[in-house]
Amino acid sequence: MSVYIHVRKQMTSGEQRFALDVAFQSSAKRIALFGPSGAGKSLTLRAVAGLLRPDSGRIEINGRVLYDGEAGVCLPAQSRRVAYLFQDYALFPHLTVAQNIAFGLRRGWRNPPRREVSPQAQRWVDAFELRAIVGSYPSEISGGQKQRVALARALMLQPDILLLDEPFSALDAQLRGKMRLELNALQRQLDVPMLVITHDPADVDALADEVFEVREGKVRRYDADVGV
Repeated sequence: MSVYIHVRKQMTSGEQRFALDVAFQSSAKRIALFGPSGAGKSLTLRAVAGLLRPDSGRIEINGRVLYDGEAGVCLPAQSRRVAYLFQDYALFPHLTVAQNIAFGLRRGWRNPPRREVSPQAQRWVDAFELRAIVGSYPSEISGGQKQRVALARALMLQPDILLLDEPFSALDAQLRGKMRLELNALQRQLDVPMLVITHDPADVDALADEVFEVREGKVRRYDADVGV
């Protein structure tokens, strides 16, 4: 696993300005960007996913260039082979669990069949222990189940890297601890590289092999000894 990320972006809203200039590289399979809200973590993740175009810089995953400002390279989001797990999970409320999981494999405008679980989807249904709720809708399942469905949908695409945006912020304290353990075990089992952003030191302790602190649009190596 190799990650090189350098993202520069000037953001302006009214009289407010924010300069993002995040740069780091790592060979770890479990990387965390840690820092307070508004530091630039989510902007960085969106740039990696192809949802935000930087002004300049370079994004490279396992030797594959996703963005290079100087060379004029900017792969579209659907070609980047990255999976993005949003804070609110972004499940489709009108689709069942099975349909949500299978959605990424569909081409065109048709939704996956309601009662059909494809062989590809079945693998993740079993891995996340979702068989009992495949016919349920997002409004009918718990927060922890929603997260597992969102992870299953993301991993259906066999991504090069999994991007997690504050993955436990919507859960209560007890469930956060449980889901940290589950995600930690699952990531090690599946061996999927992961980049997680968080403001919670407990996420860092549970999920990261290498940590970078982000503050005011810049990044530095995280120092756990000083408690920041």
